[in-house]
Amino acid sequence: MQQLILDIRPDTPKRFGNFVAGANAEVLARLEAATRADAVETLYLYGPPGSGRSHLLEATRRESQRPTLHLAGATAGDFDPAPGTLLLVDDVEQLDETAQIALFRAFNAARRDRLALVLAGREAPLRLPLREDLRTRVGSALVFEIKPLSDAEKAHTLLTQAQARGMRLEADLVDYLLRHGRRDLPSLLAVLDALDAASLERKRPPTLPLLREVMQGALPL
Repeated sequence: MQQLILDIRPDTPKRFGNFVAGANAEVLARLEAATRADAVETLYLYGPPGSGRSHLLEATRRESQRPTLHLAGATAGDFDPAPGTLLLVDDVEQLDETAQIALFRAFNAARRDRLALVLAGREAPLRLPLREDLRTRVGSALVFEIKPLSDAEKAHTLLTQAQARGMRLEADLVDYLLRHGRRDLPSLLAVLDALDAASLERKRPPTLPLLREVMQGALPL
């Protein structure tokens, strides 16, 4: 199953409907379930930067039907979610000692207080640099590795985006971008944005020389 997109430019609000699911359809379904007012899901998502995990947590916050606390690992500090809260924590590997204790408390209170927990990080639970008791709790959650999109899915997304913008993007440009650009979708879309802007500014159609210029000069690829 592939979830097609309407608009996923960098400044577009992140929602489930504009996430390209690829092989991650079950993850999306579980997150949608976690937004319900009566959900008690405990999920952990992991994958490298650009895999879409932060998009998914932000989309979960936006779609939530219940009080939601959304924290970034590096700045979480101490916290105590109220009963019935959906707790979202991104970059759990960056939690300091105080925040790790707070998350451990949340795990222990989840059933009693009907909390739903959705956590995300770069690594599988066993490789997280966390206290052993917290790492064990994260490992007991429903764990999903965010699967990367195939090249065919990335190409389809780029072509769909170009078409939505009224931009004529030839297949050889997409092939070049996939072979020479960064592999994650946000970076590929950033190049597409830059190429679109350069094409409009110079009143030139998107060409391979223009794409090379954008990739070599306008963005730190």
